[in-house]
Order: sequence, then C-alpha cells, then structure tokens
Amino acid sequence: MARTKQQTARKSTSKASFDEEKKRLSKRLKAKHSIGSKSASKKKIIDSKSGEVKKRRHRPGVVALKEIRRYQRTVENLIPRLPFTRLVREIALKFKPDMRMKVGAFEALQQAAEMYLVGLFEDTNLCAIHAKRVTIMPKDIKLALRIRGEIFHI
Repeated sequence: MARTKQQTARKSTSKASFDEEKKRLSKRLKAKHSIGSKSASKKKIIDSKSGEVKKRRHRPGVVALKEIRRYQRTVENLIPRLPFTRLVREIALKFKPDMRMKVGAFEALQQAAEMYLVGLFEDTNLCAIHAKRVTIMPKDIKLALRIRGEIFHI
C-alpha cells in the first residue's frame, strides 16, 4: 500500500486566515500555469560568478535558418527604395541629363535587380557546394559570372 501524506487539522476558520490561504493557493496556481507558457521559456540566465543577467544564446546556425525562412516567405523588395532610386537617377543623368522616369519604371528596375542578385547568389551557392564548402567566397561569384558568360571586374 502506498504511503500518503496526512493533512493536519486547521486551528482557525476565521475570514483572515481563509483569505491568506486563498492568496497562497492563487500564487501556487499562477506559478504552475506560467511553467507551460511562452514567458517561462524566456527565463533569464544569471551568471554565477558576476551575478549579472546573460542573454540567452541560440545554437550556431539556428538564427541563420530562421532568417532564411523569413526572407523566403516575404515578397517585398529588400533593397531600400530611396537609395535605389537615387542610384538609378544618378546613372541615368550620365546618359541623358534631362531624363524623366515614372515610379513604375523604378519599381520594375528594382524588381529586376533583386531577381538578378538572387539568381547570382543561387549560382554562387552551387559553386561553393561543388567545392565542398558551405560559405560562399568571391571566387564563387567570379566563377558563376564566368559560367553565365557575363563580364566582371572584381
């Protein structure tokens, strides 16, 4: 037969003691519920030597994979619009000083530029994988451009 803990009889049943018991139980319940919640997973790590709160670290590669998934989900442009517009205007002024462009033209150029860069980095990644590496290097970009038949000056 299993041993069980016996409850001791309470001396007082006054309202004050009842309220104290209620508060104590509610604190225990809150503590129990917070264990399974998301806020409990963000516990603070306290350094035993210095006593200061340390920031929780992720394992290597976890944050990079989260970023990859986040950017693959999004459809907006990653190059900021204003600097890209300024750059396009600056280049256009070299060819024709009084050239005027619509907003749609800038959006189309930005979309095409991002598509080109994404494709280039995909090819660059394939070159790095072929060389049995995970990290891309400038020589991978040069090789990808050379295979594509594009002129580069890097």
